Amino acid sequence: MNAIITATELASELASPAEKAAPVLLDVRYQLGGPPGRPQYEAGHLPGAVYVDLDSELAGTPGKAGRHPLPDLTVFTAAMRAAGVSADRPVVVYDGGQGWAAARAWWLLRWAGHRDVRVLDGGLAAWQASGGTMSVDKETPRAGDFTPVPGSLPLLTADDAAALARRGVLLDARAAERYRGEVEPIDRVAGHIPGAVSAPTTENVAEGGTVFRDAAALAERFAAFGATPDAEVGVYCGSGVSAAHQVLALAVAGIPAALYVGSWSEWSGDPSRPVATGPQPG
Repeated sequence: MNAIITATELASELASPAEKAAPVLLDVRYQLGGPPGRPQYEAGHLPGAVYVDLDSELAGTPGKAGRHPLPDLTVFTAAMRAAGVSADRPVVVYDGGQGWAAARAWWLLRWAGHRDVRVLDGGLAAWQASGGTMSVDKETPRAGDFTPVPGSLPLLTADDAAALARRGVLLDARAAERYRGEVEPIDRVAGHIPGAVSAPTTENVAEGGTVFRDAAALAERFAAFGATPDAEVGVYCGSGVSAAHQVLALAVAGIPAALYVGSWSEWSGDPSRPVATGPQPG
């Protein structure tokens, strides 16, 4: 199953005959430190799409486990059911275009056992560029019956990430300057997990855009880091959001990968954890 879907493909699926279940649409517009996405959603969204809030429904309360820890399963389940998510119906997730928030929703649903979840490649911008219609209707979908089965995708703890950096491939999805420890705009300490390799999420997409590079190009990119289908691969970022985009890109390339949800926000908050700086894994 493909992990992404183009705007043209989505339009075709939404226009399918009634006997074929059209995908549930989740709008996960989000901007770190920016205004909430709900007003943007209310100003216009894909017809039938339901808004999902990343901070309150796709993440738990910030704390020792990081800025975007796993959500409470009860909260997450209620949000998915309210949005109409059921086990036997496909789901398509989109955001404003960057793809990070949509990838977080994709990863959570896949981790929780949903078998058919895709991200709209290029997000809302791609939909509009393809001539897709927009709606301002208040959506009230029929409640879904989704029941999570956690653990369907691999998840790393801090100790797991440390061990993987020594025996496998641990990718740091943040900007290269944060990896090197030259700047740290958010977290307590600058640097990276010793042994991790710098692989910025921004290089998953075509230059100057938001659409993923093709599978062959992504596979070539990740192979340069040692991340291949037969390698043990993990990813982290600042707080487990952009790293989900990296896991998604790896999936497009045919490479399974585990996510360290706590990421640098958890790691750097623990003074006992070692920190490396500079361009090398350390």
